[in-house]
Amino acid sequence: MLPMTNEIRPFRIDVPQAELDDLHRRLASARFADLVPGDEPGWSRGIPTSEVRALAEYWRDGYDWRAQEAAVNAFPQFTTEIDGQVIHFLHVRSAQADAVPLLLTHGYPSSIAEFLDVIGPLTEPGPDAFHVVVPSLPGFGFSTPLSGPGWELARTTDAFAELMTRLGYDRFAAQGGDIGAGVTGRLAARYPDRVIGTHVNSDRGTIALAGEQLPLPENLSEAEQSELDAARAAWRAARGYLDLQSHKPETIAAALTDSPVGQLAWIAEKFEAWTGAAGVGRDRLLTNVSLYWFTRSGASAARFLYEAAHATHGWLAPSDVPAGWAVFNTSPVVRRIMDPEEKTAHWSDFASGGHFAAMEEPELLVTDIRAFFRGLRPGKPAR
Repeated sequence: MLPMTNEIRPFRIDVPQAELDDLHRRLASARFADLVPGDEPGWSRGIPTSEVRALAEYWRDGYDWRAQEAAVNAFPQFTTEIDGQVIHFLHVRSAQADAVPLLLTHGYPSSIAEFLDVIGPLTEPGPDAFHVVVPSLPGFGFSTPLSGPGWELARTTDAFAELMTRLGYDRFAAQGGDIGAGVTGRLAARYPDRVIGTHVNSDRGTIALAGEQLPLPENLSEAEQSELDAARAAWRAARGYLDLQSHKPETIAAALTDSPVGQLAWIAEKFEAWTGAAGVGRDRLLTNVSLYWFTRSGASAARFLYEAAHATHGWLAPSDVPAGWAVFNTSPVVRRIMDPEEKTAHWSDFASGGHFAAMEEPELLVTDIRAFFRGLRPGKPAR
C-alpha cells in the first residue's frame, strides 16, 4: 500500500483521443427505442426518443469536447488524497488579497461544470471578492475511482473541511445546492468555529420533501396544502431514479457505464424537469454529461446516493452559523413550509431558474451570495 500523503498536485483534464473516438463510435452505432405508431409521447413518460436521438447526434457531430475541456482547464485544478480518496478540485484565488475563501459544492446529477460561469465574477477583485474552491464530490467527475465504500454526506463533509485546511483556509464560507446544500449545512454543524456562514440554493420542488426529510408545518391553508400536494405528486412521479440508485445502484451502473446514450438520457431528463423556462444550453449540458461519461462516474455517483440513503444521519444538520437561502422558480408557499417562523434572516425568492441555479441564473446567484456574505466578512459590522 502506498503511504498517505497531504500533497496537492496540479491537474489538467486531458481525455485521450482514443476515448473520444470510442464515444463517437458508440454514438454512431446507438440503438434507439422503437416508436409506437401514432404515439410520440411528451416528457410525462421521461425523455422522448426524438429528444435523445437529437442530443446524441449533436454530441457526436456538433459538440466540441476539446473546446469545453480547454474552458475548464482555464481554471487552476488540483488533486489531493483525503481519507484514502482522490479529491479533484478547482482552486481560483482572487487578486484581492483579503478575499474570503468560499467552498462551492455541487449536487446530483451535476458536476464542477455547474459553477463555470460564477467563478470569474466571484473572484473579481473588490470588497465582495472570494477565493473560490470547487471540489468534485467523491465518486463524481475526477474524484474517481472510489477508494472503497462509505462515501456519503458526513464523510464528504469532513473531507472537504480537511481540503480547506490543506489550502490554508482556517475560516471560510460555504455554498451549495442539492447534495451541496447538505454538505454546506453539515459543515456549519460540525465546524461552527470555522464556517463564517452558509448559503444554499434550492427550487420550488424542495417542498415535496416536507413531511419526509423536512418537518411539515401546521395550519397550512387550503391553497398551500393544494400546492404541497401537487409538488408531492410530481415528486412521486419523478423519484424513480432516486429509489433505484438508493437501493439497487449496481443495476443502473451497468447501463450508465456502457452506453453513452443511456447516460445522456438519464441526466438530460432531469435537466429538462428541474430547470426553469430558460433551461441550460446544449453545450453546457453535454459538458456535464461528458464528465460523467469519461470518468465512468455514473456508477459511482449512484453509489454515493446509495450510501447516503443508508447512512445513520439525515440531510439536515442545524447550527447557529448564519445561514442564507436563495430559492429559484419559487412561490410564497416555499418559505411558508421551509422557514415557517422566518428565522432565516437572508431569504431571497427568484421567479426564474431552477435546480441548477449557477448554470441557469449565474448573475442572480452571484449577486445573492455577495449580498449575504457582505456583512459576515472579517472586520465588517454584523448584519
